[in-house]
Amino acid sequence: QVQLVESGGGLVQAGGSLSVSCAASGRTFSRYSIGWFRQAPGKEREFVAAISRSGGITYYADSVKGRFTISRDNAKNTVYLQMNSLKPEDTAVYSCAAKSSWVGVTTAAGYEYWGQGTQVTVSS
Repeated sequence: QVQLVESGGGLVQAGGSLSVSCAASGRTFSRYSIGWFRQAPGKEREFVAAISRSGGITYYADSVKGRFTISRDNAKNTVYLQMNSLKPEDTAVYSCAAKSSWVGVTTAAGYEYWGQGTQVTVSS
């Protein structure tokens, strides 16, 4: 069992930066790949970024590539998403999720555990 809690969301102006965190409970955190997803009002949830169990592999959606960086600290049971050059279209609820396999990391349906989400709002 893994419990995930996101933090760090907030309001930022376009072009600014924000970092969100995903803290996990349990001693098996390092066994899971972690993904970030986001959902804007009236839109479907979309994949943002994912990181492998060791942190050695990362993958990004085209829409955030070059602007967002995902990282993890297994000693602290935490995954981070650093978001730079933010745009109004990045506004959404950002949620982290855990899955035991790297296969299908871009697909929400395959994730076993989810956090409650944190709101990120980018003003123009």
